[in-house]
Amino acid sequence: MTKSLFIAFVLCSGGVYGQDTSFIQKDTAVKILSEVTVSASRTRERLLQSPVSIQKAGEQYFRMSAAPSFYDALEHLQGVQLITPSLGFKVLNARGFANTTNVRFAQLVDGMDVQSPHIGGPIANALGPSDLDVSNVEILPGVASALYGMNTVNGLANISTKNPFTSEGVSVQQKTALTHLGDANSGVKVYTETSLRWAKVISPRLAFKVNGTFNKGYDWIADDHRELNGQANASTGLLGKDNPAQDPLSSYGNESSDRKTIALGGRNYVVARTGYDEKDVVGYGLQNIKADAGIYYQLKPGMALTYLYHMALLDNVYQRANRFRLADYLVQQHGLQFQSNSVELKLYLNRENTGNSYNLRSMAENIDRNYKPDDKWYADYTTAFNNASGAGASIADAHREARTAADAGRYQPGTAAFDNTLNKLAQINNWDIGAALKVKASFIHAEGQVDLTASLLRDVKDKLGMQILVGGDHRTYIIEPDGNYFINPEQGKEYTNIHYARTGGFISVTKTLFNDNLKLGAIVRGDKNDYFNLMITPRFTAVYSPVSTQHFRASYQSGYRYPSIFEAYSNVNSGGVKRVGGLPAMSHGIFENAWLASSITTFQQAVLNDINKNGLTQHDAIIKNKDILKKNPYTYIRAEHVKSVEIGYKGLFDGGRFFIDAEAYLNKYANFIAQANMNVPNTTVADSIPFALYSKSKQSPYRMWTNSQTIVNNYGGSVGLTYTEHGYVANGNVTYAKLKMSDREDGLEDGFNTPSWTVNVSVAKERIIKHAGAGISWKWQSSYYWQSFLVNGNVDAYSTVDAQVTYTFDKLNCRAKLGAGNLLNKYYYSFLGGPSIGGMYYLTLTYGIH
Repeated sequence: MTKSLFIAFVLCSGGVYGQDTSFIQKDTAVKILSEVTVSASRTRERLLQSPVSIQKAGEQYFRMSAAPSFYDALEHLQGVQLITPSLGFKVLNARGFANTTNVRFAQLVDGMDVQSPHIGGPIANALGPSDLDVSNVEILPGVASALYGMNTVNGLANISTKNPFTSEGVSVQQKTALTHLGDANSGVKVYTETSLRWAKVISPRLAFKVNGTFNKGYDWIADDHRELNGQANASTGLLGKDNPAQDPLSSYGNESSDRKTIALGGRNYVVARTGYDEKDVVGYGLQNIKADAGIYYQLKPGMALTYLYHMALLDNVYQRANRFRLADYLVQQHGLQFQSNSVELKLYLNRENTGNSYNLRSMAENIDRNYKPDDKWYADYTTAFNNASGAGASIADAHREARTAADAGRYQPGTAAFDNTLNKLAQINNWDIGAALKVKASFIHAEGQVDLTASLLRDVKDKLGMQILVGGDHRTYIIEPDGNYFINPEQGKEYTNIHYARTGGFISVTKTLFNDNLKLGAIVRGDKNDYFNLMITPRFTAVYSPVSTQHFRASYQSGYRYPSIFEAYSNVNSGGVKRVGGLPAMSHGIFENAWLASSITTFQQAVLNDINKNGLTQHDAIIKNKDILKKNPYTYIRAEHVKSVEIGYKGLFDGGRFFIDAEAYLNKYANFIAQANMNVPNTTVADSIPFALYSKSKQSPYRMWTNSQTIVNNYGGSVGLTYTEHGYVANGNVTYAKLKMSDREDGLEDGFNTPSWTVNVSVAKERIIKHAGAGISWKWQSSYYWQSFLVNGNVDAYSTVDAQVTYTFDKLNCRAKLGAGNLLNKYYYSFLGGPSIGGMYYLTLTYGIH
C-alpha cells in the first residue's frame, strides 16, 4: 500500500511532465442537444432522435461518479442492472432475465464483441479499456438483434476508446483501496490497480497507443450458509442441524449427486457426504493483468485503417451454474478495422485458454472421494450408526457419530494432504474424478456495412430525405475438444476441431418527413446459423420531433438468440451428472428415453415417506407412487425468440438545463434456452422403470440444454431526470420491471432475476471551489426472487451510498479522487450463490488525462 501511494504521489508532484491540461472541465453545462450516438442505428445520429432507448455516458460522467471505476459507474445508468459474482467479474444486464454470464447481453469495445468464445458472453471488462482510455459508453437496454444479430435480445453496451490522434500523451493512474472492513471471514485487505496509457502521433497519418493495467487484491467471499435441502429427512423428524443431508449454499460436495438413501435401523434416511465450504477450496487472492495496443493509419481525410489488440490474464473467482477459480485464464483479441464516411469493415479473432482454472464444486466432491470412495464412506457410516444406536444413542446423535466415524482421516483444509490433493485434482480434466477446466476455443468474425446514400445514392438522400444502410457479417466458432468439456460428436473424430458458424445480413432504410419532424425507419435482417433454419428479424421505428428539444418515439422489433457453444456442444461429466448440449448430434436418444428429474425426486420422497411413516415395504411403496413419475416432454434445442414493443420520450427544458428521458416496453419471449434435469433408466421394460428410477445406481442423470415451453411476457419502463445549474449536475432515475407468465408454464424458463424497482439519485460538481469537487450517489433496489441451478430464493432489498471528493492540481495536470463505493459498508448480496459485498474505500491519483 505504501509503495503504491508513493508512486502515485510522485506522479502528482510532477514525476512525469510535458502534458497539457486540456482534460480539465471548464464548463459543466449539459449539452445534450448536440450529443451524437452511433449504436442505436449503426450510424451517426443525434442522441435525442435515437429511435430506441439508449443511455450514453461520457468522460464528464465518469469523472464525477463516486463509483470506484467507470465500469462500476454504469450500474447507476437508467435501466441498467449490474450483479457482482466477484470483485474482478461484474455482469451488465437490462430488462430482466439476468444471470451470471448473461449471454443475452453483448458487450462491444470499439464495435468489436469481446465475449469469451466458449461462454458466449463477456468476462466483465476483461478485454475492455481502463479508466484512462475510455471515451464513452453507449448502452442499448432492449432488443438489438435486427442490427447486431449476436444474441442481443436484452441489449448491448458499446465502449468507445480514445483515438491517439485526438488524445495524445502519457497518462498514469494509481488506485489504492481498502476492502473487507468488518468482514467476519477476513481482515482488512488492500486493493491496488495501476494503469498506464501512452499515445503518440508519429506523423499526420500514423499514430499508436498502448495501455496496460495491473490489479491485485482479495476477492469478495461467498459464505452464505442458508440450507438448500432442509426437508430431505422430514419424514423422520430430522430437521435443521439434525438433518444428515444438509446442503448449505456456499458449501460443495453435499449436493444431490453426493447424497444417497440408506436403510438404517428399519428406516430410510437421506445422507450426504460432508463437503467443504467454498473458502476451503479456493484462494481469494485476485490478480488480473490486461493490456491493449492500437495502430491507427489515416489513408486520407475521413478514411482510416486500424489494428487493435487486447489481452487479459485473469486470476479471480468466476461464476456460471457453478463457481470457478480462474487461474492463468488468457483471453485475447486481434482486430482490423477500415472506416470511411460510407464504409465500415471489421475483421477480428477472439481466443481463450482457461489455463489452470477449476470447478469449485467438483473440487470439493473429489477431495472427499479422493480420501474415501462413496461406497466405503457409506459402509463406514452404516456400521457406525448401527453401533451407536445399539449402544443407546438417539437417532440424531447416532447420525452425528456415524458422520464422525466415516469422516475419519478426511483431509483438513490447510494441511499438506489437502493442498496436495487440491493441486492434483486441479489438473485432472474429468469432473467425475477431478476439477480442471481445460478449454481452448476461439471465433473469427467478419462484418461490413455500407451507407449507400453517403456515396453511390447521394441524390436519394438529398432529394428524398432517405438513408439506406446495408451490412452483413459472418462468425465461425472453433472448439478444440478436450475430452471432458467438449468432444466432437462425429464418430472417429472425437478430438477433431468443431466448427459452429452463423452468417447474417441486414438492410436499413430511414426516411425523414414533414421538414425532418418525422423520422421513420425499417430494418430487415436475416440470419442462418448451423443446424437452424433462416431467421428473419425486423425492426420498425418512428421518431416525431415537433421542435428540436422534444422527441417522441415508438418501435417494434423482434430478435433471436442462438445457442452458445456450451449450450450446443457441451459434454461434461460433473459429479455423476452429464451435461449435454442440445443439438441432435450431441443428445440423440437421451430426450426420447428420459424421465423428469423433478418427478423422480418427488417420487423418491413419496416412497421414502410411505416406508418410514406408513410401514409399506419398498416394493409396495414404489408400486403405489409410480404414477408420480413424468416422462420427459422436452426435445432438441431451438433458437430463442423475443418480440418487443417500446415507446419513449426525450425532452429538454429550461434552456437545456433540465432533461427528461422516459421509456416503456413490453416483451414476449418464446423458446427460452434453458436446462432441464432428466434421468434415463438402465432398462426399457415398462414395469421395471419405476424400480430403476428409485435406485440411484440404476439410472443415468443428465442435465440437458433444451427450450422452455412457457410463453413469457415482461414489461416495464424507466424515467430519468437530469438537472444542471452552475456546474452542479443532479441525476435521478427509477426503473420498473415485471414478469408475467402466460400459457403452458413449466418452470423451466430462466429466472427473471431482476428487482421490480431500482432507484438511483446523485449530485456532483467538478469545481465546487477553485480546485475541488465532490459527488455523492444513492442506489436502492427492491427484493427479488433469484432462480438458478445453484439456488432459488429471495435476494434482500439493499441500498448503497457512494461518495467522492476530487482535487485537481491544474499546473501539474493531475487529479486526486478520494472516495468510497458502499460508503456505509453494509454488506449485501447482489444475487444468491455469490459473494457478500462490502465497502471499497479508495484513493485514485491520475496524471495526464487527454
